[in-house]
Amino acid sequence: MAQDKTQELDLSGSTIKPAEMAVEMRQSFLEYAMSVIVSRALPDIRDGLKPVHRRILYAMHESGITPSRPHKKSAWTVGEVIGKYHPHGDSAVYDTMVRLAQDFSMRVPLIDGHGNFGSPDGDSAAAMRYTEARLQKSAMELLRDLDKETVDFQPNYDESLQEPAVLPARFPNLLVNGSTGIAVGMATNIPPHNLGEVIDATCIMLDDEEAPLDDLMAVLPGPDFPTGALIMGKQGIRDAYETGRGSLVLRAKAHLEKTSTGRDRIVVNEFPYMVNKAKLEEKIDELVRDKKLTEISDAHDESDRKGVRFVVELKQGAIPQVVLNKLYKHTQMQTGFGVIMLALVDGVPRTLGLRDVLRYYIKHQEEVIVRRTAYDLRKAEERAHILRGLIIALDHIDEVIAIIRSSRDDNEARARLMERFGLTQTQTDAILEMRLRRLTGLEREKIETELADLCARIEYYQRVLADNALQRQVIKEELLEIRQRFSTPRRTEITTEARDLEVEDLIAEEDMVVTITRSGYVKRLPVATYRQQKRGGKGLQGVNLKENDFVEHLFIASTHDYMLFFSTRGKCYRLKVHELPMGSRHARGTAIVNLLPFEANEAIAAVIATKEFPDNEYLLFATSEGMVKKTAMSAYNRSRREGLIAINLRDSDALIAVRRVKQNERVIMVSSAGKAISWDEDEARPMGRDTMGVKGMTAPTGARVIGMEIAPEGSELFVVTERGFGKRTPISDYPLHHRGGQGVYTIQMTDKKGPIVGMKVVSVGQELMLVSEEGVVIRVKSTDVSQQGRSTQGVKVMNVSDTDRVTAVARVASSRKKAAKAWPEGQADAQGSLFGDDGAVGGGGGAGAGNDDDGDGAIEAFYEDDLDEELEGNDDEGDDAEDEPSTSQAFEGGGN
Repeated sequence: MAQDKTQELDLSGSTIKPAEMAVEMRQSFLEYAMSVIVSRALPDIRDGLKPVHRRILYAMHESGITPSRPHKKSAWTVGEVIGKYHPHGDSAVYDTMVRLAQDFSMRVPLIDGHGNFGSPDGDSAAAMRYTEARLQKSAMELLRDLDKETVDFQPNYDESLQEPAVLPARFPNLLVNGSTGIAVGMATNIPPHNLGEVIDATCIMLDDEEAPLDDLMAVLPGPDFPTGALIMGKQGIRDAYETGRGSLVLRAKAHLEKTSTGRDRIVVNEFPYMVNKAKLEEKIDELVRDKKLTEISDAHDESDRKGVRFVVELKQGAIPQVVLNKLYKHTQMQTGFGVIMLALVDGVPRTLGLRDVLRYYIKHQEEVIVRRTAYDLRKAEERAHILRGLIIALDHIDEVIAIIRSSRDDNEARARLMERFGLTQTQTDAILEMRLRRLTGLEREKIETELADLCARIEYYQRVLADNALQRQVIKEELLEIRQRFSTPRRTEITTEARDLEVEDLIAEEDMVVTITRSGYVKRLPVATYRQQKRGGKGLQGVNLKENDFVEHLFIASTHDYMLFFSTRGKCYRLKVHELPMGSRHARGTAIVNLLPFEANEAIAAVIATKEFPDNEYLLFATSEGMVKKTAMSAYNRSRREGLIAINLRDSDALIAVRRVKQNERVIMVSSAGKAISWDEDEARPMGRDTMGVKGMTAPTGARVIGMEIAPEGSELFVVTERGFGKRTPISDYPLHHRGGQGVYTIQMTDKKGPIVGMKVVSVGQELMLVSEEGVVIRVKSTDVSQQGRSTQGVKVMNVSDTDRVTAVARVASSRKKAAKAWPEGQADAQGSLFGDDGAVGGGGGAGAGNDDDGDGAIEAFYEDDLDEELEGNDDEGDDAEDEPSTSQAFEGGGN
């Protein structure tokens, strides 16, 4: 046995206890983890402070470094904290102290720093030997009533001193200043809030402990960061307040300015929380070098003591909103903030919602008020007890003096007084220490007044201790007082909607001309590429086409619009305009089969451009055999790769037109036989998406329906034949019929004109673009085409060669003002070269007419007089009311 005992001792005589390594490691790690969680990383739910924060504030308070005293060296404070309460490195304590003083980190700073305490650009604070600090007045509210036994104290690390386990915290510091920390296996990230709003929410909870979250969010809409900026959307805030976890999107607040040279600049005045401007500038420079932000010419910081001012200079012609969206997407001008409201509740980490955080804070304040009131009651009763003894002594002053004079010492006098008047030792000591001047009548009145006041206070303290509602009322009154003293206006703005940046946000919104050829090539070009000409012009070469190919569809839409492609087989495909390939002026484009999964013998019949899909609007379909169908637009608010069935068709039929239609609108259909029929839209009842429809127009034998339009009141019907003859006729000249008839003649048909190939409903101020098989494009004003009666021959609208014919027509809104903006003075030659390969415009003043040596009639020169008239904004017809083209109406040609 002796030998066994020897084996259990080491050389120093210590006992050796065998243990399994896994058990020992598990136990040691748990102890370490709990130490980090409780003593380092996580804040207490009651005062919102970690131990190091609490110890810094308490050490400064105990050392008298208060707002009413001068600043003291930070090194002295750090040494005091380390030596007495926090046995860790001085840099950790000083860094914490610096953050408590930074107004860009704390919504309500707790330390008043003097000297360099860092900057939002990541500049570190000066060494602690250079800076000075003292407590802020707001910090005194966290420490208030600490000397009234309101909180428990605990031994410091060497048990030589006592430190508070928690501070009284007379305002909800956890929400006001937030907290960030990483523990073992968990982390907390609580955003700061506005002091006044948090107190208002706390008051609501004091009045109604079961107050719903909506009531709280009415006064506390969300976090309020010290750096301001924007919070995009409220859903992340609600998630955080309900569950303790949520995701916020923070965005810089910027505005646009014009430079002296006319260029735009983006000026940022508020950044998301904890964003470093210096690193942001480096990131922007990197993006410019990598050609991701080609619109930026320079970025620099102009911030000073007056405020933040970060300037991004843009190049000429850059779209500011597009650049701003790119900055949001690629830089920290938009960041995420993951809310994790994790805090220690009775020493245990818990994730809490807003109502739970306020409930635990109120519970802490009730305990503080009860303990403070009990302390005040005890002190008041002790003082009243002494005053009652003094009054007894004053009532028998002669006898008291005689007893004292006849006593040998204090003990004898004390004993005799206690025996004679029934006084306690405390009262007797007060009488013995009483000065002679207290014997005056005035002093007696003061004592009696003080005693009466104490009795009233004692009665009040007793009521507070007995009434929880009165305790809550006291908390509310004191919170409102703090609100009045320290509340500041909200800095962070909260927007109602949040959405991720989409591709459209990074693309400039502009009108595009989209062309689709018979062979199925598609491209887009800016609408300004095409220039207005007089009636009868030959146009300019817009597309270099393959042999026997021609432009069949032409329409105008914004880059951000949805494009609904309706095929001749009755299917619907959906793309965005910006997803279509951007082509050069001469390029034929990209084959549509590379964009849409067309089947054999399937081609584009119509295109609708729209941003929304309202339930109260319908799409009206028309086929070459005269069938029509009306379906709600909302039925097409989805897309499939292989396309949706838009309308059921017979094998011999084909879709020719699709139009948006509203209630009580007028529909007009035209056949190749020169007839037109007009009927009210309610003649066609709404149907589902996968239906065939009803008869809209009956075409004569050998003819077909070539178009269908919606005809507003006061509009006109424009028709054009394949030989370029056309006319305008008021819609009012066409009588209303029931759907299904052949209609009335709209133009006199002759072999010279050829059949009708296109029809459009136009109004004052609109222009027309005509396209031929050989790719010739002409742009004319609708008012340049004669207005004639129904049964007339029309006028020459476009000259076409013997081998060419008109194939498509589209509407364009007239805009002299936009033309003047698009073509600055001195760029006549550039305009002339938009369509011609050979520089058709003469050099110098641009007044010479270029000839097309190839003899294809595709080049039309621009004359200086015409350009000057457009630049000067002359409006002979007075039709400049329409300045913007519509991007919500479908544009397509009536091809064969």
